[in-house]
Amino acid sequence: MSFGTKALQVLQTVAPTIALAIGGPFGPIASAAVSAALGTPKGDDKSAETALLTSTPDQLLALTKENDSFKAQMAQLGIEEQQLVYADVASARGREEVVKDNTPRILAYLTTFGFFCALIGCFFIPIPESSKAIIYTMIGSLGTVWINQQGYYFGSSTGSASKTDALNKIATTKAGS
Repeated sequence: MSFGTKALQVLQTVAPTIALAIGGPFGPIASAAVSAALGTPKGDDKSAETALLTSTPDQLLALTKENDSFKAQMAQLGIEEQQLVYADVASARGREEVVKDNTPRILAYLTTFGFFCALIGCFFIPIPESSKAIIYTMIGSLGTVWINQQGYYFGSSTGSASKTDALNKIATTKAGS
């Protein structure tokens, strides 16, 4: 199932777990949940997108309930929300391997180059007072994109946090002995 930006924003707000799963390997299950909540035919992306953009409060409530059911269904299958994140990333990486598309790599290089040029430019080019807020906001946004792409290519800090927790448990166990 694929949605436009606005429909995806609605879905992320009302049913974040379903939105997370929609593009990955659990997409068909998530898609069925959206169709069931909105009363649209299964597999009809256009109808589901239209229904999301014109949804009534009752439909939004049904979608929220469906999100809770979806979470429970994933838990029964032994799938945690974090696994959905990893599955989504793995899906994107798998697509890149199969299609052999250089676009993500080129965008990563351009983002890195642009981000560091913008940072260096801040040190050497005076920014007019009236433009500072927008320039700093844009650099912050570019920095966020850069951090996300680093996570895509080199792994996220979630894995690092898990390792840190494990090391802390080991240290606590040894200290208590």
